[in-house]
Amino acid sequence: MKSHVSISIKCAAVHASLFAVALFSGNALAGSSGEVVLPKAELKFEHLNPAIQMAAAYGDRSKSAHGTFGKFPGKFITPFHTHSGAYHGVVLKGVMTNPFKGQSNPPKMEPGSYWHVPANSVHATACVSDTPCEFYFHAARGFDFHPVAQ
Repeated sequence: MKSHVSISIKCAAVHASLFAVALFSGNALAGSSGEVVLPKAELKFEHLNPAIQMAAAYGDRSKSAHGTFGKFPGKFITPFHTHSGAYHGVVLKGVMTNPFKGQSNPPKMEPGSYWHVPANSVHATACVSDTPCEFYFHAARGFDFHPVAQ
């Protein structure tokens, strides 16, 4: 029964995330007149640094509401940081954690897992699997990154 409940929770998280994408996206895609299909092969990933890659699904990640795909290499963790706006994320591949300040044993998130980071919340984001991680996140405003000394 535990695995059935776990699967139901994961499915609910993915459905909630997809609903939020629809809610936030509206016609946020540049040049969009309605329906949009973006196959994985057409995602244009850019390196933000040697380890982190991101690709737009909709919107402008730096300025406004957006949906973004991300990739981290295996065994990678960001420094502790904050963002000016809240965001929601879903793990697509690999195993991730999202430790918040003071949290010593954050839950491991497998594909289908969901997380939410409130605005200005001190946290790190990590790919704890040997294999690279892929994730999707969306926010109602531009995405920024402010490192925090520990």
